[in-house]
Amino acid sequence: MPEEDWRSKRFRKRRLPFFDRIGFRDIDDLFREMEEMMEREFEDIFKRAPRELVQERTLPDGTKVKRWGPFVYGYSMTVGPDGRPQVREFGNIKPETRMGRPKVNIKKEREPLVDVLETDGEVKVIAELPGVDKEDIKLHGTENSLNISVDTPQRKYYKEIPMPVTIDPRQAKSRYKNGVLEVTVHKEKQEKPKGESIEIE
Repeated sequence: MPEEDWRSKRFRKRRLPFFDRIGFRDIDDLFREMEEMMEREFEDIFKRAPRELVQERTLPDGTKVKRWGPFVYGYSMTVGPDGRPQVREFGNIKPETRMGRPKVNIKKEREPLVDVLETDGEVKVIAELPGVDKEDIKLHGTENSLNISVDTPQRKYYKEIPMPVTIDPRQAKSRYKNGVLEVTVHKEKQEKPKGESIEIE
């Protein structure tokens, strides 16, 4: 058998079914459709971006260009005391699903990266707030949650942190150093229910 015939038969046997159904011109159309879809998604994101995240500047030649951002998304994963993984998101972009389609929710405030550590008598909250001064941080606590907010022209942070147990915000202690905020709150002591003992006859 000639060498050319053997190679052509071997190639026909190993051809992928994908190329049997779709020609190279069809592949170009698929890539073009994907690019158009991505362009539409990015245009939709930019239209829904808060005004605070859209900046315009003039180039030396007089041309005006727009700059969007910053857009930040990240997550951390740890293992909780019950052995289950805990995923915490941070940033100002929230992926979600609407009407069965993936969507991106953009906020002007950035959620800081937060860890919540629980001990026998305390709950410790550690939040990363780089680029802000201590005076710019506002803390508000209730029996069930802790709110952290920063609102400056350069940085905007906001995070509502649900507490794993009931806490006493009046006894909270906090400190801020090198971009890290640490808040320690005491657990609320569970009082025994009031009542009277009843004798059995």
